Amino acid sequence: MVLLREGMCPGLDQDLVRRLRDVHVKTVENYVSSDIEDLAKKCSASYQALIAIRRVLLAQHASFPVSGADLYDELLSSSAILSTGNPDLDALLDSGVYTGEVTELAGGPGSGKTQVCMGLAATVSQHLKQNVIYVDTTGGLTAGRLQQMLQSQTRSHEQQTEAMQRIAVYRAVDVFSLLDCLHRLGANGGGLRQASVGGGSVKVLIVDSVSAVIAPLLGSRHQEVLNMTSGPQVTNHVSRNDEGEVQPGLGVTWSHVPRTRILLERLPDAERPALRSVTLIKSSRRPCLIRAELDLQWWSRSSSQGSGKTKSDVNDDL
Repeated sequence: MVLLREGMCPGLDQDLVRRLRDVHVKTVENYVSSDIEDLAKKCSASYQALIAIRRVLLAQHASFPVSGADLYDELLSSSAILSTGNPDLDALLDSGVYTGEVTELAGGPGSGKTQVCMGLAATVSQHLKQNVIYVDTTGGLTAGRLQQMLQSQTRSHEQQTEAMQRIAVYRAVDVFSLLDCLHRLGANGGGLRQASVGGGSVKVLIVDSVSAVIAPLLGSRHQEVLNMTSGPQVTNHVSRNDEGEVQPGLGVTWSHVPRTRILLERLPDAERPALRSVTLIKSSRRPCLIRAELDLQWWSRSSSQGSGKTKSDVNDDL
């Protein structure tokens, strides 16, 4: 979805954008799918002017055909495989997270989704020396935990500071602020360059969590279906199907967006509170339903040793 904004095309000024939003037309998709004659009456706007805006928006945002050879060349020049920092998770994901596609991490409350996201951010920024954008919609990102993970990778305070600077954090409280943030970052690549440190490119965009801002728009009926349980790589809530099996939320339409989907679950009666079960439920590279065990403390293992934390303290952190 692309938010309507002033100056996107001739005639789309601030006053018209405001009037369109008043009648719940907030995105390009809302606009081009609306009955323009009805929209003109509701907004007290010129029918011809709205038609002209619609033509421009369609021309700007409609897709264009690309040859397979061009797509392959683009893939070779732009794709990379980034280690998550956890060997068990890397093995499940066929070496790590792939750039240029969406990887989804789904799980219930306390399953460790944010822990994995912060571990990925710390690894990419410190070990790989690459820039990361972290969009936090739940308030789960804490600078202290991120610093702890970086301390486990290097004892140099200077390197820790440089790694923290390579992680740009954005807050989004609803789906519209999230879309606005993504639009600004993706505007001709300029936003991504400004968000990076030292002119380097951004290798990972993390959204934690996408369902936290989308689910409220679905209404109470859909919230029951989604079975709300908690709070690029994106994180998602979980729901249960008719057989009672846990599955990622947001329904069938969203399921086509991620190229790779993994499900994170607590292990019942596990002696180690940081241990999780992780299952590959969608992949274009590996057989589905591969299962592995994941230690959430891997990213901060050395810093947690000797820290005086008890088993219950570590469990509370997760």
